[in-house]
Amino acid sequence: MSDEPAPPHRRRLRYAGKHPRRFDQKYKEHAPEQYPETVRKVLASGKTPAGSHVPIMVAEVIEALDPRPGDIVVDCTIGYGGHARALLDRIQPGGKLLGLDVDPLELPKTEARLRGAGFGPDLVIVRRSNFAGLAAALAAEGFAGADCLLADLGVSSMQLDTPNRGFSFKTPGPLDMRMNPNRGQPASAFLRKIRRAELEALLEENADEPHAAALADALAGQSLEQTTDLTDLIRATLTRVEKDELDQSVRRVFQALRIAVNEEFTALDTLLRHLPVCLNPGGRAAILTFHSGEDRRVKQAFQAGLRDGQYAAIADDPIRPTPEERRANPRAGAAKLRWARR
Repeated sequence: MSDEPAPPHRRRLRYAGKHPRRFDQKYKEHAPEQYPETVRKVLASGKTPAGSHVPIMVAEVIEALDPRPGDIVVDCTIGYGGHARALLDRIQPGGKLLGLDVDPLELPKTEARLRGAGFGPDLVIVRRSNFAGLAAALAAEGFAGADCLLADLGVSSMQLDTPNRGFSFKTPGPLDMRMNPNRGQPASAFLRKIRRAELEALLEENADEPHAAALADALAGQSLEQTTDLTDLIRATLTRVEKDELDQSVRRVFQALRIAVNEEFTALDTLLRHLPVCLNPGGRAAILTFHSGEDRRVKQAFQAGLRDGQYAAIADDPIRPTPEERRANPRAGAAKLRWARR
């Protein structure tokens, strides 16, 4: 017999009241099949359950893409799989969906979720890839092109709400912000290395930040390891700014750094450049954007493609979420949808 003492018994973490604050305490929301009533209450309150994501403008995406049985569909940012599920329902029989995503933490969960819903490898192919590699991903699967393509450029709720990913100023966590934590440098290292003039330009380009000069003076070269360190320094810098405007500046700085850390504009420009030849004749593309820098790039690329004869038609104006969706899901508020048809 072993003389080693038995390990102490650990009780399961209790659900901390009706409205637990910490992400790791919200285990009921992480198990929607086991606790559907809790999830319904969270959704009814206009919030997103922990560890999940509410897809935005699903009906509008379906209308723009017009998926049909037998179509080859690419979801360039498969995320939680909400849009993919809606598309898959409309391309059977005979259709296939190629789902891409760079996040190595969430992608296996999404694939397991889709497999559990009955979508086998003959219907859904999941690949960890940046959408800048769209052409290579299609070729690797033997597809000449896509009949429908969706790129949802928003950050998923799973990433925003998980404190240790460092995307949000609302909860303490490491100042990371990488979509793929195994590649590149975290936002903390990025800030330590960047020069003041570069940071000012980045804040203006990536987030239209009106206080870019003052913030660049304060933030460039700083050693800030936690999301709260960055938030506190922004607030300490803009002491004469009204609270609502100050809150917006905090959001804009986080957005600008996230875009830079993940080289999002570089990836988007590459996608837009290759997109026309990645669509089959008559193929449709829809792109969801969430701020002016993204929308401006998509709008200009679609307009140029129409002038050059690469597209037969494009959206005249962006499509916006309905008031009902904005009330039910506040994260949909900034969304704009543009489409193009080859």
